[in-house]
Amino acid sequence: MRQVAVLDATGAIGQSALDFIRLHPDRYRASVLSSHRHVSALVQQCTLHQPGLAIIEDAALEAELARRLASAGVRCDIASGPHALIHAAASALCNIAVIAISGWTGIEAALAAARTGKHVLLGNLETAAMAGLLLRQAAAESGGRLIPLDPVLQAASRCLSQTPAQHEVRRLTLADAGGPFRGLGRAALMTVTPEQTCKSAEFEWTRRDAVNAASQMRNGQQVIAAHALFDITPDQIETRLHPWGQPHTEVEFADGSLQARRGHSEGHAIFSWALAWPESADAEDRLQPPAKAAVPPPLEKPDLATFRCLSLAYEALRAGGDAPVILNAANAVAVEAFLAGTLPFLSIADLIEQVLTELPPQSVVDIQTLREHHRTAREAARQVLRNAC
Repeated sequence: MRQVAVLDATGAIGQSALDFIRLHPDRYRASVLSSHRHVSALVQQCTLHQPGLAIIEDAALEAELARRLASAGVRCDIASGPHALIHAAASALCNIAVIAISGWTGIEAALAAARTGKHVLLGNLETAAMAGLLLRQAAAESGGRLIPLDPVLQAASRCLSQTPAQHEVRRLTLADAGGPFRGLGRAALMTVTPEQTCKSAEFEWTRRDAVNAASQMRNGQQVIAAHALFDITPDQIETRLHPWGQPHTEVEFADGSLQARRGHSEGHAIFSWALAWPESADAEDRLQPPAKAAVPPPLEKPDLATFRCLSLAYEALRAGGDAPVILNAANAVAVEAFLAGTLPFLSIADLIEQVLTELPPQSVVDIQTLREHHRTAREAARQVLRNAC
């Protein structure tokens, strides 16, 4: 029986994980459940799954959670605050940790789980993009395993997990949709509004995620995360855009052989592979073209001159050190400004580039230093905005 901690059990990723766990009670138990502030939803999940520990991230709501769990007849330990999440991820209560929390709490929880030999299911792309090197090092030292839930990265992981160790990777191709503005030129993007950008997002995405998809920063984060998680150089990683929006990955090896996998986008398929690893690695299907066409359409090269966020992601990766963290911090501030209507869409990349120029990359030492550098980069980005006013 695998014991699973689901951190942010009330979000879209956490709910998908629990839906799969509920269908397989003989194989998995949801041993730890958490939520940021959604007490009612967390109580419902605890009533259904009977975990050993329930955590509410907002400490002010702990008493209410305890009262409502007692009323529902649920007997489990109760904790609150970010440190409780980090402690739970490293504890003996679980051997699998689903990290669906965003921000630094999610990064530190993932790192705690990786250090203690857990299978760490990374539900947030930024976690791998900002702290992937530290996570990979921790997992290597502890015998843990990093399993991305992003469809493109999971497809890459599925390819590489079946590859004999002696096979040298020549090229890794990451193919994804490229956002709602794929194919548009700079002139058309000059007047793009937040409403237009977020209208095309899938319902579970946040507004910031929608902007990252539209600017192709999401594709850039996939490249950074692939480098960190799979130890593949930037020059070996190609980004392509799929005309049908079908995420998939191709891996070409030095001997000329090729492996390809379609990325799972549906929650049941994602977790049937991620939770069951390594057994799931023995039951893989090769990439097949969709039923509506005999031959898949050719993949498109991204327009790096127009969608400069993707180009900047490659530049940050080649710069090394904490440059990807600086990139993500500056992007977060730029996206906030765009959504507030104070920064044009095309200027997102301009702001990121200026911050990367102002802050030379430094070595990645530990999570505390990385967090401080992230804070410095955010302040530098805000200063650029203030100077522009």
